[in-house]
This record gives sequence, structure tokens and C-alpha cells, in this order.
Amino acid sequence: MKNIAFIQNLGPLAGRVLIGVLFIIAGGNKIMESEGTMAYMEAHGLPVVIFLLVLTIIIELLGGLMIAFGWYARFSATVIFLFLIPVTLIFHPVTDPEEINQFLKNLAIMGGLLYVATYGPGNYSINKE
Repeated sequence: MKNIAFIQNLGPLAGRVLIGVLFIIAGGNKIMESEGTMAYMEAHGLPVVIFLLVLTIIIELLGGLMIAFGWYARFSATVIFLFLIPVTLIFHPVTDPEEINQFLKNLAIMGGLLYVATYGPGNYSINKE
């Protein structure tokens, strides 16, 4: 039975790291390609893109790190979940056949974030809020 408990503790850790890495890389890419990202945001009609870009980078990098390490994971998962609602609707509209896979991918990520927000980071984390 010890093996089952070990595996049950590894699952939340692995899930958090996988979700966190996705946002850490996305935030880093936005830093490296900030001009292109701002142009993409402007093309979708967003105002004050520099502010929104900085906010996005903070949410993705900091939130991704917090989830991966399990530090205030419930809070950061909730923030990223709420962040993904307008992002998904604006950048991946379900009415665009070319964006349907991205829309569905975001829904799946949002499901994982809800799981972290609901059940917490698990035993292998910095804090177990």
C-alpha cells in the first residue's frame, strides 16, 4: 500500500509541474517576442497592449512558477483560470474552425487548473493551503 500512496502523491506534483511549465514557457516566449506579441494583441483589437502584455507575462511566469512549486497553488490556479476565460474567447473563438483545437486545449488546461484550485497542490509542495 505504500506504493499506492507514493504514486498518489506524485500525481499532483507531476500535474502541477506540467501545467506550470506550459505557462512559464509561454510567459518567457512573450518576453522574447514582445513586439510580435503586441502586434498580435493589437490585431485582435485589444487596447493598451503594453499594459496587457506586462500583466500577461506576470500572470504566466509567476503563476506558472507558483503552481509548479505548489506555493499558493490554489490562488495562482484560480487567477490563471480566470485569465484564460477572456484569452480563450478573444484569441481562440469557437466560431473559427482553425482555432477550435486551441479553444479545446484551453478548456482542458482550465479543467486541470480547476482541479488544482479545488483540491490544492498535494503533499509534495511548498505549502499545502
